[in-house]
Amino acid sequence: MTAGAAAASLAGLARRKDGRRRFLLGALALSSAAAALAAAGTGALDIAPAQILSILLDRAGVALPWGHEPLQANVLLEIRLPRVCLGLLTGAALAVAGAALQGLFRNPLADPGLVGVSSGAALAAAAVIVFAPPAAAAFSALLAAFLLPMAAFAGALAAAFAVYRIASRGGRTDVASMLLAGIAVNAIAAAGIGGLVFLGDDREIRDLNFWMLGSLGGAAWASLLPVAPFILLAVALLARLARPLDALLLGETEAWHLGFDVERAKRRIVVLAALAAGASVALTGVIGFVGLVAPHLARLAFGPGHRTLLPAAMLLGAALVTLADLAARTLVLPAELPLGVLTNLIGGPFFLWLLARRAAAGFA
Repeated sequence: MTAGAAAASLAGLARRKDGRRRFLLGALALSSAAAALAAAGTGALDIAPAQILSILLDRAGVALPWGHEPLQANVLLEIRLPRVCLGLLTGAALAVAGAALQGLFRNPLADPGLVGVSSGAALAAAAVIVFAPPAAAAFSALLAAFLLPMAAFAGALAAAFAVYRIASRGGRTDVASMLLAGIAVNAIAAAGIGGLVFLGDDREIRDLNFWMLGSLGGAAWASLLPVAPFILLAVALLARLARPLDALLLGETEAWHLGFDVERAKRRIVVLAALAAGASVALTGVIGFVGLVAPHLARLAFGPGHRTLLPAAMLLGAALVTLADLAARTLVLPAELPLGVLTNLIGGPFFLWLLARRAAAGFA
């Protein structure tokens, strides 16, 4: 085979791989849209897809031949849609944060929950729940709306930096140190939240249980709209860090030789991952393992390149959280399962399987 034929063959192979990636990303996008449509229409009051379209277009001043009931419109616009939007945003944020942390640590076991980022955010949010109401008069209404997500971001950032400092030595990350540091941060956060439960009144204790178990049940436009821009900004900026993340997979020294400002890239990854996870936790509480499962499944389908891994993880995470929430609120009607309990039931065995697979590879 001549050099030209070989080059043409490689180019054709690259085009086929790019076409396959675009097809899979399109399929994931359609799956996320289908999950959102199913979640919006399914519940104690069913709303058909045609009626969902009728309700949405009716708000835009367009009337369709088929109608809908006023109760269906109220349920969709005031209850279901905020919840679906929150599920999509939370899943995307946790999955992208998990993929970015896995690239930073160069280890697929990193996850916002496992390494303590979500617990740090939950502890800070719990402190606001207990201590902010007595001081609410000191804050304007605008600042009060941002107080909880700001506190959650600060807690997530502190936890992420602590784990990274402990686990990283000489440009390498020790897996055992990372997991042990995450266990320690989770234990400290659990102790702190336990102390706040002791100090809180009945209402605050109910709110704290919500944060510890995780749920989308508190979704409302009034709480979602102030926080959504932070989540979208963090996800968008993390997606732009695909090239530095690819370089970091080779090692920090190699990334530096390729021309990347390694320290600046690491700071940006940690800050943005903490912002994505912290803003999500501020609205939903701790939802575990989404940042582990979604990036790993995306990596199996698309490979380690972050240019496609990050958007694939984002779409997978959005679909997983939306479908898990749909199951949580419909499996035991009229009651509702905590979403964090359901994701832990799924993610826990997945994490054990991943650990066993890595151990088998290490012994092979």
